[in-house]
Amino acid sequence: MKRTVFLFVGLLIAGFVLLQTGAEAVKLTQAERFEALGAVQTGESGTYNLDRAHSFIGFKVKHMGLIEVPGYFRDFTGAINYDAKDPAKSSVQFTAKATSVDTGVVNRDNHLRSADFFEVEKFPELSFKSTKVEKRGASWMVTGDFTLKGVTKSISFPFSITGFIPPDQRSGGKMGVTAETSLNRRDYGVNYGGNMPNGVPTLSDEVKIVLQIEANRPRPAPAATPASE
Repeated sequence: MKRTVFLFVGLLIAGFVLLQTGAEAVKLTQAERFEALGAVQTGESGTYNLDRAHSFIGFKVKHMGLIEVPGYFRDFTGAINYDAKDPAKSSVQFTAKATSVDTGVVNRDNHLRSADFFEVEKFPELSFKSTKVEKRGASWMVTGDFTLKGVTKSISFPFSITGFIPPDQRSGGKMGVTAETSLNRRDYGVNYGGNMPNGVPTLSDEVKIVLQIEANRPRPAPAATPASE
């Protein structure tokens, strides 16, 4: 019996070691792949335009206190003006078309476009324009004016620069940025929904905003070739 117990414990320890070793190998492989792309921590100064095909401007709202229903905007534009020497001098702005809201359910999306929520015919866009970027400890914080349904308020939230891809023959470079924050929808006149009999709201007032941004720096135009005499 004791021998069986010792054998079982030994197998558990061996399995744990193998799992840890495998996890480290995966991490190493991911790091090697990232390095193979030429990713770096500091990019070149310039304007990086949001890549709509590889970016996500979305939100999550808790429904009936149970789960968070996600959505996003399919149509948006924006740019990050990055200062490599002093990132605090950088700025960002973006605009999303409210009618492009998409939660994967047609009837719900149409309801979100109505006066109960975004009222897209009267307020076709929502936007953000930064007013300040600052370092707070190990994190970066951006402050700016967020406009939704005709209401503009100053908001601040942390963000992370996930890396840069240096310029090559195809592009002037890329950068990645992620950020998350929360807003109270009622601050912007989105008041639809009440409480269930147990007092839990059908829709939470808090809306989580999720940003996953990949932005491209245009490749500099080639220098003009001097005309031959």
